[in-house]
Amino acid sequence: MCDLIGYQIIRRHGTPNNPIVKLCLQGMFMEDQGKPEEAKCLFLEAWEEASNQFEKFLAAYYVARHQTNVNDKLQWAKTALQLALELNDEAVQAALPLLYSNLAKCYEKVGDTENAKKNYELAGSFSESPADGGPFYHGTRADLQVGDFLTPGKVSNYQDGLVMNHIYFTALINGAGLAAALAKGDGSERVYIVEPTGSFENDPNVTNKKFPGNPTRSYRTASPLKITGEAMDWERTPPEQVKQWRERLKENKGEIIN
Repeated sequence: MCDLIGYQIIRRHGTPNNPIVKLCLQGMFMEDQGKPEEAKCLFLEAWEEASNQFEKFLAAYYVARHQTNVNDKLQWAKTALQLALELNDEAVQAALPLLYSNLAKCYEKVGDTENAKKNYELAGSFSESPADGGPFYHGTRADLQVGDFLTPGKVSNYQDGLVMNHIYFTALINGAGLAAALAKGDGSERVYIVEPTGSFENDPNVTNKKFPGNPTRSYRTASPLKITGEAMDWERTPPEQVKQWRERLKENKGEIIN
């Protein structure tokens, strides 16, 4: 279910080897393999080891969805929402509709119809269209020029034989760098500065299906992306880490939302 670009998760921390990110990724792998108890333990470990509000928010979100007791689920949902509201982070704000909706469902289950209604209304008050102003980046191994256009219709880098209906991009330069490292081909890793020529949306593969909000600031569009420049100052992913990501992607059993 998760687009493999999603394994750049939370590049806002500068590296996919952030220990909390690694624990959450491991927890998600356990979920994909049908091992909820193992996943729950990893998410709780992430919560206990989180050292800042963003990490606590991420961990709380996952811990909440693994609670079997509705009152426990409600408390964790409140915690995740409160941390999100305090963060004032553009990527985290995209999580608010989901967080309000999760909280409403919990209130519904405990019979608190007033709070359920209030939170459903708050969830519905957000626009689905991203307000991110960029700049935006696209990682690839293709040799392109300023003025060229990137278009949908290419075969996926992450699922053999799948022709993509959208072209993907991100507002995080290092996330685009990781995507370039994982891309197929023998060319050099390239990160291009791109400009959407039409409307775009949050990438559903790395948002509320698997992740809270859009922390990787990843997007997709059915319209071409225009290349306006090439970025040079981005963090290269070491070969051993690229190998680890490829192994993890191979183990992933989810399907890309196309």
